[in-house]
Amino acid sequence: MEFSNAKMKEVIKSKTSKRVSENASKELGNVLEMFAGDVAEEARAIAEENGRKTVRREDIKQALR
Repeated sequence: MEFSNAKMKEVIKSKTSKRVSENASKELGNVLEMFAGDVAEEARAIAEENGRKTVRREDIKQALR
């Protein structure tokens, strides 16, 4: 999974009026990828605990708690 640098720049710029370096946008993408992976793994475990093969929205929400 990879987040586009352009989208990461857009996210950062939406919160600040500063210019955004290529490295900053790449790093944000890396951090989001790690975070999303952790959430996805927890949501998968929740779905399995509930006897399902499909991860649902509520599993994601519960994983974030």
